[in-house]
Amino acid sequence: MSDTTSTPQQLSPQEQKDEAMINAAFQHLLDTYLATNHRRKVDVITKAFNFAKQAHKGVRRRSGEPYILHPIAVAQIACGEIGLGSTSICAALLHDVEEDTDYTNEDLANLFGQKVANIVEGVTKISGGIFGEKASLQAETFKKLLLTMSDDIRVILIKISDRLHNMRTLSSMLPSKQYKIAAETLYIFAPIADRLGLNKIKTELENLSFRYEHPEEYAAVLRKLDESQLERDDSIAQFTPAIREKLDAMGINYTIKARIKSPYSIWMKMQTKHIPFEEVFDILAIRIVYVPTDRSHEKDECFRIYSALTEIYKPHPTRFRDWLSNPKTNGYQALHNTFMSKQGKWIEVQIRSDRMDDIAEVGFAAHWKYKDKGAEYDENELDRWLNSIKEILDDPQPDTLDLLDNIKLNLYSSEIMVFTPKGELKTMPQGSTVLDFAFSIHSVLGSHCFGAKVNHRLVPLSYKLKSGDQVEILTSKTQHAKAEWLNFATTAKARNKVQAILRRERRAKQKVGEDRLRDFLQKAGFELTADHIEKVMHIFHMPTIEALFFSIGDDKTKLGQEVIDVLKGRAHTKGWRRFIPFIGKNNTAKEVAQTDTNSKDFIKNLNRKQVLVLNEDVIPMCQFADCCKPIPGDDVMGYITPDNNLVIHKRSCDTAVKLKTRYGNNIIACSWDTHKVYLYDVTLSIRGVDAKGVLYAIADVLNKLSHFTIKRITLNTNDGIFEGELLIALYDTDDVTTICNELKQIENVTQAVRI
Repeated sequence: MSDTTSTPQQLSPQEQKDEAMINAAFQHLLDTYLATNHRRKVDVITKAFNFAKQAHKGVRRRSGEPYILHPIAVAQIACGEIGLGSTSICAALLHDVEEDTDYTNEDLANLFGQKVANIVEGVTKISGGIFGEKASLQAETFKKLLLTMSDDIRVILIKISDRLHNMRTLSSMLPSKQYKIAAETLYIFAPIADRLGLNKIKTELENLSFRYEHPEEYAAVLRKLDESQLERDDSIAQFTPAIREKLDAMGINYTIKARIKSPYSIWMKMQTKHIPFEEVFDILAIRIVYVPTDRSHEKDECFRIYSALTEIYKPHPTRFRDWLSNPKTNGYQALHNTFMSKQGKWIEVQIRSDRMDDIAEVGFAAHWKYKDKGAEYDENELDRWLNSIKEILDDPQPDTLDLLDNIKLNLYSSEIMVFTPKGELKTMPQGSTVLDFAFSIHSVLGSHCFGAKVNHRLVPLSYKLKSGDQVEILTSKTQHAKAEWLNFATTAKARNKVQAILRRERRAKQKVGEDRLRDFLQKAGFELTADHIEKVMHIFHMPTIEALFFSIGDDKTKLGQEVIDVLKGRAHTKGWRRFIPFIGKNNTAKEVAQTDTNSKDFIKNLNRKQVLVLNEDVIPMCQFADCCKPIPGDDVMGYITPDNNLVIHKRSCDTAVKLKTRYGNNIIACSWDTHKVYLYDVTLSIRGVDAKGVLYAIADVLNKLSHFTIKRITLNTNDGIFEGELLIALYDTDDVTTICNELKQIENVTQAVRI
């Protein structure tokens, strides 16, 4: 133990309480570790604990508890929920020492070995503004994390443990920080957890993010789940007895669990399909987990159970999923199908062995338990994924934010199986195109690909592949990568390679442009100086030197007499304006500067506010994002742009998610306090049965809602169904609810939602 530990008599009551709390948490960690199959290395874990405790002495978290409780909690998650061993536990206990104290990575290597030090280095955040003010510190941190992760997977596992504990204690953070951390979690860490097969952790991260980003919707989904609990219990009670009877007769060792869809998954389905909670039909699923009598024949037993189920209930003809023959890329294996119960309800059934169940919950860590037990497992699966990450990192990225998007594309959970001409099976992300497939085989094949034969039929590069397709890539030496390829390249590798080729071509054209400008200036008697380049940029309205050189090299900008006139000091004004000398003088600029002062002061004071209240005085200073068109009542946040404007986005907007992930320090928490002063345009989608009088009924409802302004109505009918859009100017989300409810009261109107 550390010689700095004080005796209880020297400690104040608060310190004694803290000490007892810390020791209890550490003892719980040791108990969890000793209950695993890992080698007993208690001494080194205790040494790491005492070192971290001393390093963080006197420091408290924002919640008020001693800081050391955070590293202990991270180690507890790494050990208890992921199944990692002593090296990872030590690294988790020490993960903040290098960042928050004076100890260096070299100190940690000397005391705990190079492996632990390397993992801590990988988890440690990048400190200071070394990437410049405009660069995204979060994106750079993530890049560093991935670089280290590709050498040691434990880095990302500890980072996920760290993020999970931060999310569990997020309530003590400021709202703007909550949005940033929740969005980053949803955008990066939940998909990585899913990709590593950490289903339980992925689900918790998603639900916690949902809870902080959309507290009202989260509470509403929980309330609906609670209200429908009895109905679900009845369904299970009526559905499972026949299954139990059959499996007992077969002598199978099994348990039946009920799986409830997570609040976040339910909410996402409601958003994407524009349906209420009551129309989400796959909330309940039954999971049959069996212990095989012979581990080497567990697949056979799984199919036997499935076959027995089909004798009791009718299976859905199109919902069968065989993850046994072709496991997901995160290692997930199971048989899924949906069966019709005797009460006329579809209920999903998942069948998997105890080994498959472990892997589904804790991912690759579970494989270690079954290594020597004759179970089938392709250990190269994780290596293949890590190699795909390495390929992306090997190409130098000028913009880390591009890297972030590319890696995100690689974190897929839905796959398709396609075949090469020789019958070799390849796994691709769902939505992959012919171009993606070509690049997945080789980057040279991808860059010279002009089309393909899919199932012996000629298709273009943009053709989306389906499971079971056999693909033969067609190439030509004259074919080269084009910018429009980025419109249908969906995998990280394909996008990355296309961007790299385009960057090389762009650099070559910039060099040509620079040489052309130098030759042009020398012939006119000038040198290629920064001052002259700036004047040429001004003439052609080019934002950067690179853009100017590229435009000249690409033959889009022609150098002529006007350049020489400006460099020699002769005024040159384009077009008709040169004949009217008083146009464009400084009067307007002065007026703009005068009117802009208030808004600049407003932006300057924003960062001092914990929550910006959007009211009648503040709203004129804001811009409302076109991508999501927020209105009062929506969950929103503010983003301060590089040119100091405040843009209001919905928190769930795709653009907002990226902004929170990249520019967390520019995010402002916002709440509404409006009093029906400003009108906002909202588009509603309406759908129903095309019956006589339905159009009159819609017009009648809209006529009665006289305090709203109807701007546009579009209705189309097809095969007895009508669909349309209404553009209405209204005040807030309460008005949206009122209008949608009124429209849904009309007979034959089945749907009315905001889009």
